[in-house]
Amino acid sequence: MKTDLSVKFSKLTLQNPVFVASGTCGYVDELSDFIDINALGGFITKSITPLPRPGNDTPRTVETDAGMLNAIGLANIGCERFIAEKLPLMQNFKTPFFVNIAGRTIEDYICVAERLADKNQIAGLELNISCPNVKAGGITFGTDPAAVSQITKAVRKAAGNKILIVKLTPNVTDISITARAAVENGADALSLVNTFTAMAVDIETRKPVLANRTGGLSGPAIKPIAIYMVNKVYNEVARPAAIPILGGGGICNAGDALEFIMAGASAVFVGTANFLCPTAATGIIAGIEKWLISHGISEISELIGCLK
Repeated sequence: MKTDLSVKFSKLTLQNPVFVASGTCGYVDELSDFIDINALGGFITKSITPLPRPGNDTPRTVETDAGMLNAIGLANIGCERFIAEKLPLMQNFKTPFFVNIAGRTIEDYICVAERLADKNQIAGLELNISCPNVKAGGITFGTDPAAVSQITKAVRKAAGNKILIVKLTPNVTDISITARAAVENGADALSLVNTFTAMAVDIETRKPVLANRTGGLSGPAIKPIAIYMVNKVYNEVARPAAIPILGGGGICNAGDALEFIMAGASAVFVGTANFLCPTAATGIIAGIEKWLISHGISEISELIGCLK
């Protein structure tokens, strides 16, 4: 049986619905030693800011019972080095690349968006307004609907014709409100969810394990909440507006990915699982195809938002 894994995602038709998530796969060269990048539906780079950032003090990651906490602090090489050193590498692949952009001020986001707006190597930008471990930025924008509106509108203008994905924080009372603010101000797609603000304590030292005190919880622990939020945003915002959702949070296998797709995600991102197994994403693609064949389904697009 022949299966069609392609999905429509804004202006693109992706060969399959599986992305690798920002912050878990480097810029491209790091992961290319382990998997065929061309097999992916999409690739999202780690966050880029106008100037290089060293990130937070260590320790900045810690394992949990069902996932991990991270407080990396958006460590990155900065926009100019990214353009000079990393963008040329992307020309070697056919997979659509999206650059996650971040900053402390709206001007920071605009700066990076404008520098990348004319770069043919990338299909779009992922607007990171939901990072829980960056003080005075990121989370501040993502939890305030008015700020979401303002920054989305500004980056939409700066990004030219690039696809703009807005990544939403789950650390809000009602995620549909911030989702609607993003869509009404120019988002071409929504990405959810990012990590949940959390903490781990060393009972011997009586101190937080992370140097930053708090970090972002990811992995299987957050999957049921993430699926709920994807379904809520799909029903209340994305489906009425015909806006695709890039869904994720704890996806480790094909079944996890299919849950998100059935809940309303047009595509999914694989994050924490990449640290456990660098080939996780391509394995999930193969698993989805196998599931479709076993259930007599010829097109994965039939499953998007199919919950009864």
